[in-house]
Amino acid sequence: MSRFTGLRPMLWTENLDETIGFYIHILGFELLSRNDEWYWASLRKDDVYIMLALPNEHENNVAIGFTGSFYFNVDKVDELWEDLKAKAKICYEIETFEWGMREFAVYDNNGYILQFGEPVDNIGNTE
Repeated sequence: MSRFTGLRPMLWTENLDETIGFYIHILGFELLSRNDEWYWASLRKDDVYIMLALPNEHENNVAIGFTGSFYFNVDKVDELWEDLKAKAKICYEIETFEWGMREFAVYDNNGYILQFGEPVDNIGNTE
């Protein structure tokens, strides 16, 4: 059986420059590759990779959007919250949930929901 070795979401956007700017300047991603002919880009932050693209012609003119959210596991979620709360549109503020995660969510420039969470057990540990 095949082994899955990673997941790189392809986020659709109608404004590649604006979306690249959001992920670089707001979230700290780096641009790995870009092809303006294909209207495509690849970005990375730490161990997280995403791709950006204009929807393909075979997608039948669908609207930009996603029926879920993208959940990022992070270290130092409170520091990230302090950094992002004035830079991005808030979906929900930072909170500690009964399932043991401290998390918050923002919207990117396309309206995608980006959630950021850290296990409560990790907060305050200096290991």
